[in-house]
Amino acid sequence: MIMVFSSLIFLYAFLPVCLILYACAPGIRSKNIILLILSLVFYAWGEPVWVSLLFAISIVNYCGGLMIGKYHGRWQAKTALITTLVFNLGLLGAFKYLNFFLDNLGLLWHHTFMLSPIALPIGLSFYVFQALSYNIDLYRDQTQVQTSFVKFFLFISLFPQLVAGPILRYSDIAPQLSQRQSTWPRISYGLARFLCGLGKKVLLANFAGQTASTLLNGQLESLGAAGAWLGLLMFAFQIYFDFSGYSDMAIGLGRIFGFTYKENFLFPYTAKSITDFWRTWHISLGAFFRDYVYIPLGGNRRFQMRNILIVWFLTGLWHGASWNFILWGLYFGCILVLEKYFLLKILRVIPRIFSWLYAFVLILFGWVFFYFTDLAHIGAMFQALFGLNGAPLYDFSITTLYLNNLPLCVICICACTPLPKYLARRIVSLNALNAYPDSVLSGLSMLIYNLVVLGLSTIALVGASYNPFLYFRF
Repeated sequence: MIMVFSSLIFLYAFLPVCLILYACAPGIRSKNIILLILSLVFYAWGEPVWVSLLFAISIVNYCGGLMIGKYHGRWQAKTALITTLVFNLGLLGAFKYLNFFLDNLGLLWHHTFMLSPIALPIGLSFYVFQALSYNIDLYRDQTQVQTSFVKFFLFISLFPQLVAGPILRYSDIAPQLSQRQSTWPRISYGLARFLCGLGKKVLLANFAGQTASTLLNGQLESLGAAGAWLGLLMFAFQIYFDFSGYSDMAIGLGRIFGFTYKENFLFPYTAKSITDFWRTWHISLGAFFRDYVYIPLGGNRRFQMRNILIVWFLTGLWHGASWNFILWGLYFGCILVLEKYFLLKILRVIPRIFSWLYAFVLILFGWVFFYFTDLAHIGAMFQALFGLNGAPLYDFSITTLYLNNLPLCVICICACTPLPKYLARRIVSLNALNAYPDSVLSGLSMLIYNLVVLGLSTIALVGASYNPFLYFRF
């Protein structure tokens, strides 16, 4: 069983040990070694066999980087880059897409290819992309070669973002591998940010996910429109608070250990267009495909429509080896093409409430493709949403479910906006106006917040059987 941040063993055993050992380490070199060992223990906790794969990816890309740095601008550097690209993408293809390819090939040839299922190593898509970005940036002369294998291995395997991102660029944290500080303000912010993510995951995503599963995992043919919309809305809350919560926890843990990670979510459900949505959802993945696929293909300069569709086909495929993810990616790709050509002009002049409603409804439709891996279930879900499956539009038996989830919906809606962040800043600024030294009230308010979130999350986790991280499977 893999270790997740929202588990009691991580919160009350692994993390405290990490903090103590890291604090006791005397210098940056020893701190790096401690973090590296702890990261390998974290990864080996659930899948010890794949530590060898993590090491192999690190050593191949480290050696490739040395070759690119040594022979920069010569054919040897290009050979090293191609070798690392083939190695990384070959591993990703073998573990993630081989069975999907063979299954579909079998359907075309009316033949079954017998191959034992290959378990997907947790986080493979994330740390492979990090390794890819390092050597590509090095070849482009956009970063410096890392000669220390310990530092490079730490960059690949650092446990706060190892299994579910955000996807790091080596150039963003390279200086921090050699010099960083864990000051009390950074640690305080990191703890608060971690607990914010923990609350999102445990107190919002998990409860929303339970309702979504209750409604969407049953017989869709008998699901009324009211139940279908509630289930879809709760899944939208689940996936946002699940993934953004993990990103918050990763950013917070990174800050505690002296690393600064870029934001991965910026209130995407407040977007007024799908273009805005994808500028604020899973930002690190969007930036990866923009810089390493979209722009090299020609970007906005030539064949823009083709480039967008290729990027979104790959984005869908990155999320999973299944046709529903490909359809999900192409669905958003087509909308983005339409927005590029004429829809954005319309959205800028209509009232903002309508542009937001347009974007949010399309986002919800997109989650239908994301949730159901069976194409027949996708069709049945759309029929349920529009009352075309013969079931009553509103089944009065669902009234209790609506009422029970109303407080959660209100909290989730507020938490999807900048309102909580604004209120927190107001509290801090008002406390700072008092005559207390070092903003004692601000510190006390933060302490109370941290303890309340930790306490409620602990209570929710005790005996809990529903605690998945949705993006672990990618």
